[in-house]
Amino acid sequence: MAVKDQAGRPSNFLTTHWSVVAAAGREESTQAREAMATLCRTYWRPLYAYVRRRGYQAHDAEDLTQGFFARLLERDDVATVRRENGKFRSYLLAAMNHYLSDARDKAHARKRGGGKVLVLDFQAAESAYLHPTTDSTSTPDQLFDQQWALTLLQEVLRRLRREHKLEGKTAWFEALAFSLTGERGDRSYADIARDLHTTEGATKVAVHRLRRRYRNLLRELIAETVSTPDEVEEELRALLRALADRPIR
Repeated sequence: MAVKDQAGRPSNFLTTHWSVVAAAGREESTQAREAMATLCRTYWRPLYAYVRRRGYQAHDAEDLTQGFFARLLERDDVATVRRENGKFRSYLLAAMNHYLSDARDKAHARKRGGGKVLVLDFQAAESAYLHPTTDSTSTPDQLFDQQWALTLLQEVLRRLRREHKLEGKTAWFEALAFSLTGERGDRSYADIARDLHTTEGATKVAVHRLRRRYRNLLRELIAETVSTPDEVEEELRALLRALADRPIR
């Protein structure tokens, strides 16, 4: 976990994935490559949606996305990243645009299965892309930002669920997750407390703590993809804008 400064912002950025990559410079770094692979495994779906919205059919988008990551992890791209490139989100999109330009020459399009590849669930990604809740009016860049924001939130929930599981509190997480998604329905705090065999007051305290941990985890997750503490705030604002721009369905 990153150390916080007096304003509550992560300050020890050398321990985060993107800063490890950015700090590697032109030197060979196994740690940097592993950090890059971790970032790619987490955030590849927004990039797939971006390629699809650029007009590529599903099978072409699969090949291009897989080929992009194969080249990214095989070549010296990791070693040429510089801290001034800022956010991983911006770097990833710029690198894909460059790759798509190269891939117009089919000789440069690497098919799935070659080189160092990530195991990617394209069927799930395509289903998400075609889901009715996906904004069909967004530009490729807007859709990328929206999917990036959703991926961040989903990853926060995944990490929260894992934390509760390790603490033996899965039932608590499942019962209180509504406080993060706004889907409580008609159930009262008293009903939830009864199911958890606790008091209504204890339930409200647990909700408060869960929300606080959610906010902290979101900031920590964003910190893993930027180079400076100030960029955490910038990315958080960008995330909120992307979510606000999604149409309500």
